[in-house]
Amino acid sequence: MTGAALADPREGTPDSPSDVLVPPEAPAVKAPGLGDLLAPVRGRLTAAVAAQAFAAVCSMIPFIAVAELARALLASGGPDEGRAWAAAWTAVAALVARLVLYATAGVLTHHADADLQLGLRRRIARHLGRLPLGWFTENSSGEVKKAAGDNISTLHHLVAHTALEVTAAIVAPLTALVYLLTVDWRLTLVALLPLLLGGYFFKQAMSGGEEVTARFFGAMGGVNAAVVELVHGITVIKAYGRTSRAHRAYDAAADSFTVFFRDWIMSTTRASTSAALALSGPAALLVATATGTLFVTQGWADALDLVPFVLLGPALTGSVMGLAQSGHAVQGGLQSAREIHALLAAPALPEASEPTPPGPEGRVELAGVGFSYDGATDVLSGIDLTLRPGTVTALVGASGSGKSTLARLVPRFWDTTAGTVRIGGTDVRDIAPADLYRQVSFVFQEPHLLRTSVRDNIRLGSPEADDTAVERAARAAHIHERITALPRGYDSVVGEDAMLSGGEAQRLSVARALLADAPVLVLDEATSFADPESEAAVQRALSTLVAGRTLLVIAHRLATVRDADHIVVLDGGRIAEQGTHTELLALDGHYARMWALQQKGTAR
Repeated sequence: MTGAALADPREGTPDSPSDVLVPPEAPAVKAPGLGDLLAPVRGRLTAAVAAQAFAAVCSMIPFIAVAELARALLASGGPDEGRAWAAAWTAVAALVARLVLYATAGVLTHHADADLQLGLRRRIARHLGRLPLGWFTENSSGEVKKAAGDNISTLHHLVAHTALEVTAAIVAPLTALVYLLTVDWRLTLVALLPLLLGGYFFKQAMSGGEEVTARFFGAMGGVNAAVVELVHGITVIKAYGRTSRAHRAYDAAADSFTVFFRDWIMSTTRASTSAALALSGPAALLVATATGTLFVTQGWADALDLVPFVLLGPALTGSVMGLAQSGHAVQGGLQSAREIHALLAAPALPEASEPTPPGPEGRVELAGVGFSYDGATDVLSGIDLTLRPGTVTALVGASGSGKSTLARLVPRFWDTTAGTVRIGGTDVRDIAPADLYRQVSFVFQEPHLLRTSVRDNIRLGSPEADDTAVERAARAAHIHERITALPRGYDSVVGEDAMLSGGEAQRLSVARALLADAPVLVLDEATSFADPESEAAVQRALSTLVAGRTLLVIAHRLATVRDADHIVVLDGGRIAEQGTHTELLALDGHYARMWALQQKGTAR
């Protein structure tokens, strides 16, 4: 098969898994709780919470000391100097202890958070590496980024701050409450009224919290998805003058979120405002002062007993206000934990307990292969096909006929639901993943380059390759001269000082495949993104890549594969015809009709 036979069709779109039903969902598994995610750092978090609890107690001691100081200085029998100095020094010691304990708690939680994030990111990265490659075609990069990035970042506030804030918000009022009970239990009960009233309104404001949080994340997800779609498709959108339509989709998602958020805020404003008013310092001070004045004037309490309630009454309610923000942080953390668990629950690609290495030859055999995404509708069925080393096999057919799905079973993007795929005589399910990807290379329509150096992008196919091998592959792919013209040559970073056209990026991916030197190559219209100036170079590079390998080509324009050794026509997930170009034309069937239609279109 010559390089010219691999010309860019620039017609039609490839069939892909997105054209068919989505893959089956994983069996329902009870998602572990947030505690499971926090297990590796639970010890440090426990120590931090204990330190914060003591710090909260110490934060109340200065107020208690001031109250005791006032009572000592204003005692009816005259100032009690010893008691006054004891109260003063106790306040100083408490302040120092609070500072040390608070700092210790913060250091512990932030170290725990850093280790937790690192551990989760590594765990997710390892799990993503074990997922079938087909899983990534069914899940957007935005979803993966949200789970592996945004959701882990959401846990930061929960781990590093919220646990301490909740501890302080609970322990500090309890400390004040215990002290006030020793002064006058009746005034203490009255001082609790704002707390009880605020708690009632706060509960109303937080009603349906889990459901609302889920809706909030869902609405935000809709906005994020619209943004990603707009950015990824901006080239096509502008080319076809559909910017207004694309913006309408984004505007609709943004408007939907705005309506939800406004309705949510309006439905909780009255309750949240009432809670804030009841729990405010002035409200607590007013209740303590008014009630204390009544008790003193009626002779039910001593005037000095009013001092602790004036000082500590607001402390019973003030810290509780922080629980509102903490409540939202906890709900957000729980939602993020659920989504992280959902990602980690995605079924990994099964690996053989005792892998079998494939044979040295690149022979590919598909025997009785069937495949279904949902377990109910077959996308492929009864596929029997042999790809021999040194030959080119082309898959053709209408969009949605199963071409891409079939091709991606060879590198085991998915496992077959029926039959077997063998490489070198070994079932791909029995081959260790690392060995499998040394056997199969793939060059797809859209080149995927990492934001790293050009050298490392090429070396992805063979990480241990030296610079000489990298340059040799680049020369064979007709991209060496373009690389040397970059500001830093092979050290230029893609997306920074290495801005490559579609054809240049495709040649870089061809160089990567050349360096990998795998005996089996899957090629999915690799020139469709090439610019006119570099299309011929891509074709020459592909001709070099094809030599001596087992090549499986997905084709849409039949003229590109007319010289293939074997052409397979797919229809409805089955092999309808197969043979050479001449043999298939003689059959006067599916292939002949497709050829006639494309030739007619070309003539126009």
